[in-house]
Amino acid sequence: MTIGFYASINENDDNEVLITDEHTLEINESLYQNQENGFQETTTSERPTSGMGLLIGQDLAYLKGILGEPQRIDESLYGYQWYIYNIDYSRYVQVGVEDNKVVTVFAIGEDVDVSPFKMGQPIEEIFNKHFIDTNIDIDYKGNSYRFELNDTDLNIRPLIKLGDVFVQLYIDKFTGSLSSVRFLNDVTLIKQRPYELGYTGELIEEEEPTEEAWRLIEEGTEKELLDITNVMRLRHNVKTLEWDQETSEVAYNHSKDMSDSNDFSHTSKKFGSLSDRLEAANVAYKSAGENIAANYPDGPAVAEGWLNSKGHRESLLNEEFTHLGVGVYQKYYTQNFIRKTE
Repeated sequence: MTIGFYASINENDDNEVLITDEHTLEINESLYQNQENGFQETTTSERPTSGMGLLIGQDLAYLKGILGEPQRIDESLYGYQWYIYNIDYSRYVQVGVEDNKVVTVFAIGEDVDVSPFKMGQPIEEIFNKHFIDTNIDIDYKGNSYRFELNDTDLNIRPLIKLGDVFVQLYIDKFTGSLSSVRFLNDVTLIKQRPYELGYTGELIEEEEPTEEAWRLIEEGTEKELLDITNVMRLRHNVKTLEWDQETSEVAYNHSKDMSDSNDFSHTSKKFGSLSDRLEAANVAYKSAGENIAANYPDGPAVAEGWLNSKGHRESLLNEEFTHLGVGVYQKYYTQNFIRKTE
């Protein structure tokens, strides 16, 4: 039996790096049944009847009838495509579509309907109105899965089951309020494994992407991180950032370097500090900052992770910065913020 934990480590508020470790536990079925008579799938509340949660399971035509054509379509690591609606950041939403069906929705715009929740809703109100369990059980095609939430999960990313829809709530721990919401079907949740997972049977996994497919996923994630960062900045009355391609290339090279060297750090043994790397690329700037992370499942998850870390949050919401470059290499993420010289 092997065991591990999905958790953020080095979560000290002053820390500058975020890493998550994704682990699963394959359970001896007879041992597990002796403990709790096997997995039992429970329904904590009814399926959403309005808002973004209603989209789960609907077909593409229904989605376009509600939200229209997306501004772009990004690839993901989990078999679905992200339909990005970013024309108005107050209504920003990403909708995951696989085989012509909506399988997940990530909503963060302040005016998006995420019923039965509400953007900015105090966490105390959510806990008073909804039952939040430490264990979420799923039976799928003869396989049994159990997600186990630790104290950190319960406080900043609780998971709630509404009928056959799973809802991941991202809580801003600095304001104690709801920052964003992710709706998922069962298979998508199992693929992403955002919490410690025990299972009997087969583990659902996507095939490893080709090099070409990886780059498409990375490019989409880079754009999403710009969008989500700007949504967060507007929420806190800070001006949005403009994309800077040269700075993005610096960020990408740093993400790749961290992966190639297996050295997770702001300072590269080959290419030096952020200022060294920006100067080598002839990027003119007055001030700069950097966020890095690794092993998060996707862009929305890493953005919320940065928001809940004091040092990263200060970079995300820094009023001095004017431009952003994002570089993603597989599951390594780098944001380089700059204030351009005038």
